[in-house]
Amino acid sequence: MSKTWFITGTSSGLGNIMMKKLLQRGDRVFATLRNVALLNELQQQYPDTLKTAHLELTDKNEIQSVVAEAFKSFGRIDVVVSNAGYGVFGAVEELTDDMIVHQLDVNLLGSIRLIKEVIPYFRTQANGGHIIQVSSEGGQIAYPGFSLYHTSKWGIEGFVESISQDLAPFQIHFTLAEPGPTGTEFAASIRMATAMEAYTHTGVQEMRDYINEGFGQLDDAGEVADKIIASHDMQKPPLRLAIGTRAKGAITQRLRERLHAMEQEG
Repeated sequence: MSKTWFITGTSSGLGNIMMKKLLQRGDRVFATLRNVALLNELQQQYPDTLKTAHLELTDKNEIQSVVAEAFKSFGRIDVVVSNAGYGVFGAVEELTDDMIVHQLDVNLLGSIRLIKEVIPYFRTQANGGHIIQVSSEGGQIAYPGFSLYHTSKWGIEGFVESISQDLAPFQIHFTLAEPGPTGTEFAASIRMATAMEAYTHTGVQEMRDYINEGFGQLDDAGEVADKIIASHDMQKPPLRLAIGTRAKGAITQRLRERLHAMEQEG
């Protein structure tokens, strides 16, 4: 049976790949992005199963109107994929106030507002719905220079874990997708703070160099998208879904370190 999906951030990356895979398998997609013209050709190819809308996650009024439009257009939405977001990099004193505010406004507050707007529709429609929040391995672990990005991901993970308990009685399921470094445009889209000389010989500069080198070996974006889609096809969608060998390994190691530290405390 075909499903209907609402996906943010479909101009590129995982959102774009998921959208195309879902359309190819016969599902319907309401796709949002900031430049709707990018999907004109695809919409001509799928005139009945693809609908698009402009969405800026910093605009709470637009979130409200676009969500209402999506449910009105297709009658119901089965899955919402909160995917739009980006990264900010820099030691905390290198970050401008604008960088701090915008990172949290898009990645954290934008995702919260979107999910909050969807809930009344899911709560009152038959069989509820499934919300997939695209997080990152960075929602459970942290690296130098990514303090604001991690703040947004750790924050949205705490939010989702809490409300998943609030909404379980309404058959509303949640999944936090946690991929590791993936072959998308993420690295190229990172907003880099101006480097301070004081951090030249620190982990911040090492990570900056690593970013410039492309994050090393990357997971295949198509395979990551397949696993996110497959999480909805499971009989019981998982709350957390670490995707890729690097993400699973890094998260497992960090959790073991934290558990070991707690056990040592006595």
